[in-house]
Amino acid sequence: MDFVLLLLLLYFTTQLFIGKILEKYPTLSKKTLNNLFLYHLFFFVVYYITTIISRSDSQEYYRNASNIGGNWNLIGNTSTKFIDNFAAPFASLGLSYESVMLLFSWFGFIGFVHAYLFFRENIPLNVTVFKRYDLLSLILFFPNMHFWTASLGKGSLIFMGLMMFAFAIKRPRQRIVTLLIGGYFVYMIRPAVMLFVLGGVMIGLLTGREKLGIGTRIIVVLASVAFLYSASSTILGSVNIDQNSENVVDDFQDYANAQSDRLETSAGSGVAMQSYPLPFKFFTFWFRPLFVDSPGILGLFSSAENLVYLLLFLKIFNLRFIGFIRKAPYMVKMSAITFLLASYAMTFVMSNLGIIMRQKTMVMYFGFFVVYYFLAEEQWKKEQQQKLNVTPIV
Repeated sequence: MDFVLLLLLLYFTTQLFIGKILEKYPTLSKKTLNNLFLYHLFFFVVYYITTIISRSDSQEYYRNASNIGGNWNLIGNTSTKFIDNFAAPFASLGLSYESVMLLFSWFGFIGFVHAYLFFRENIPLNVTVFKRYDLLSLILFFPNMHFWTASLGKGSLIFMGLMMFAFAIKRPRQRIVTLLIGGYFVYMIRPAVMLFVLGGVMIGLLTGREKLGIGTRIIVVLASVAFLYSASSTILGSVNIDQNSENVVDDFQDYANAQSDRLETSAGSGVAMQSYPLPFKFFTFWFRPLFVDSPGILGLFSSAENLVYLLLFLKIFNLRFIGFIRKAPYMVKMSAITFLLASYAMTFVMSNLGIIMRQKTMVMYFGFFVVYYFLAEEQWKKEQQQKLNVTPIV
């Protein structure tokens, strides 16, 4: 009964939320927003069915949350313990496992809404790929992205946090609440990812083609450095490194090797990531599994999606992209740096294709944003050139 009531509540809340968004951003599509809600709800059902067939971490999260009861703490715990504590208030209210799953899935949907805002605000141009598909629609409705953000766990909340942060950082003073909420979830779930995001923001702001005053540059650097200093123990602790470590690089390498070995042997889809050269590590993280190494039926669907990722990224492998990224605006550079830094770190600890499919949902949208912006600028230049070549009829 609580599931039905929650579903109705979330539906009407979503309609109010969509109405508020369209009031502020009337150029967005109501149909797209509603389709995102229904599409994500479908993947919640799909994910829930998989939890009936096989074991799921979401079941463990719910058990832990139920045991916490009213003694939850949303400040002192990060990573897995944060999810336990964040779910605890809902479990203590008597919500069933299915209801808490649905609520977390809705948070994932909120992430897609902010992804839509992030892309459309910065890239108002429609781009068609593969001769017939709207690129933004393709990106927003990738099945793998919805599947791994539709359950009780880290995926839904960190995706929501990242997309809220990415949307808000363009106008931080006007969107300070959204920025803080997004940053909070990213930091509490993956402290190290917050480090990569801030690195992307600093480099993007300081090297982007927009002209920034010296005051803005100083504030950005000081605020970022102050945060990193105050959060250093938590960030280092998330990868089992002591704050007083004499060799952080070696300690991280030891942690990465141990984590990689554990993941490689945790399922039948392990890959020897540690022995790969760096380019192939990136390729594995971004584009595998492909059909030749798909782990099960789910892997076949992921392989088809990964093939589309690969074809999209191939579109930026040309000399024009080098000139583009050198002069790109700070939102593009922020996305590119965040994407590369997070991917680079993940390649050291990911050695299981099943886990890679889930973990890369955190960072792929930053890569898609760079590809989309490049293709949109290419299209705009082509359209401008065509206008110049048109001879007016006298």
